Amino acid sequence: MSSPDAAAAAGEPAVAEPEAAAAAGRGGRMPPRGGGLGSLLGSEVVTLFRRRRTWAMIAALALIPILIAIAIRIAGPAGPGRGPAFLDQVAGNGLFVGVTALVVATPLFLPLTVAVVAGDTIAGEASLGTLRYLLIAPAGRIRLLLVKYAVAATFCVAAALTVIVVGSLIGWTLFPVGPITLLSGGEVSVGEGLLRLLAIGGYVAVSMLGLSAIGLFASTLTVVPVGAMAATAILAVVAQIVGAIPQLEWIHPWLFTDRWFDFADLLRSPPSWDSFRENLLLQAGWIAVFGAAAGSRLATRDILS
Repeated sequence: MSSPDAAAAAGEPAVAEPEAAAAAGRGGRMPPRGGGLGSLLGSEVVTLFRRRRTWAMIAALALIPILIAIAIRIAGPAGPGRGPAFLDQVAGNGLFVGVTALVVATPLFLPLTVAVVAGDTIAGEASLGTLRYLLIAPAGRIRLLLVKYAVAATFCVAAALTVIVVGSLIGWTLFPVGPITLLSGGEVSVGEGLLRLLAIGGYVAVSMLGLSAIGLFASTLTVVPVGAMAATAILAVVAQIVGAIPQLEWIHPWLFTDRWFDFADLLRSPPSWDSFRENLLLQAGWIAVFGAAAGSRLATRDILS
């Protein structure tokens, strides 16, 4: 009995082996055949971090704190009020390198990398011809969408923590490290300071979740990943421009970029978590709206590739 006939007799999807093999050749992997949702999620995360493009973006983000630290080490400390926030603190305490790097990376570099990953989630599979094979095993369309979003969120965490961890390491190497002086004037130990830096990295990762949902939705609209990536990145820039116009302040609280830089509240004594909660709620709203739009789009879309 032929393989498709045997599959039909067993009640399994009859996918021609030559077609599946061709899809694997184009996509670089076959969809997992067992293990359910967890297996699919693991497979997708592994696939993301096997790509050279992913590591190139992470390396580019890691380069930001390295360049900042080397520049200050060579040229000397910046004067108060010059350059990005916390830059004048770096020479006195290397732990501020990571925070300064996040201030530099958040407006453009982080959103750009997140847009690339999120915009590729569905459109990338469609362009490779592997989307329909992912849909027949083992998850349906909505569950596949949830997995793809979870992978994009994983990248958000990895990207933000890369900046903060590399910044702390290079700062520790090139500058003196000691108790962190908080914005409220007090000091905390190096250990507590490192925990606060990790919390700031988590804050920035949360800030990117709304943009990831937008990218996921854009990815369901096209089979051209570059189009979804570009649209997502452009929207991030537009939102920040709108947020900088005082005449449009009525819309500012609704922008997914509105609280991107409020992580400085975690450097107060005691730390203020209100901004973190409000940012989380804001991003959750964007995730709900664009996640639902992406689910509706994918659920009714004809999958031809």
